[in-house]
Amino acid sequence: MNIRLGFSTCPNDTFMFDALVHGRIDTGDMEYEVHLADIFHLNQMALAGELDMVKVSYHTYGQVQDRYELLDAGSALGHNCGPLLISKRPLTVKEIVENDLKVAIPGKNTTANLLLGFFAPEITNKEEMIFHEIMPAILDGRADAGLIIHENRFTYQHLGLRCIQDLGEYWESQTGLPIPLGAIIARRALGEPLIRELERHMRESVAYAFAHREASLPYVRQHAQEMDDAVMQAHIGLYVNEFSLSLGETGRRAVQKLLEVGAGM
Repeated sequence: MNIRLGFSTCPNDTFMFDALVHGRIDTGDMEYEVHLADIFHLNQMALAGELDMVKVSYHTYGQVQDRYELLDAGSALGHNCGPLLISKRPLTVKEIVENDLKVAIPGKNTTANLLLGFFAPEITNKEEMIFHEIMPAILDGRADAGLIIHENRFTYQHLGLRCIQDLGEYWESQTGLPIPLGAIIARRALGEPLIRELERHMRESVAYAFAHREASLPYVRQHAQEMDDAVMQAHIGLYVNEFSLSLGETGRRAVQKLLEVGAGM
């Protein structure tokens, strides 16, 4: 059977999916047709119902729950790993709001944008950009501030940019829960037995990646472009953890809280 699978080129995704897409685990007669895209476009593809199994922002999952089921394995969820609101010059939320300053976001359906709304709902002048375009936009003045995700949190200071607020830190201080960022979901129309099989493949792929860290390096490096190896490994370490093997009770409570917050926006 052919499964249309979508995930990003970010190191945490290529690390987790390497074993699955390269036959390092037994997937039986299942064939995965891989679609690589940034999270903005993956969210759009899920909203359009174009893929069978896909990595999405948890905020987007909240909007497609009727058509997609959350898999217990493969999530990007943890502590101290949330998006950062940054700027080039010193800014406060009050200044952003009072002067109607432009904030670049990696997509309105991202968990990052949900967390910005949770922290500062009064910020409304937002512009969607692909995540890797946000820091250049701040540096050249096309945006006054921006919401950064992924590996950018490791590099923004080297460019002279500063953090206004760590949105993950704010979330954890208010909820006492880890931050649900990215989810792996599967189309409900596939049926429960097949969805459970996909979930098993996902868990085994993550477990293989943990047990054989060197195996995934060529695939990760291939798609990490010019990312420094230290940044690449820090990225994986931040977003792939025990919650990626199973959400567990704590992870499920965090997801439920995030969905409740998203539904209220």
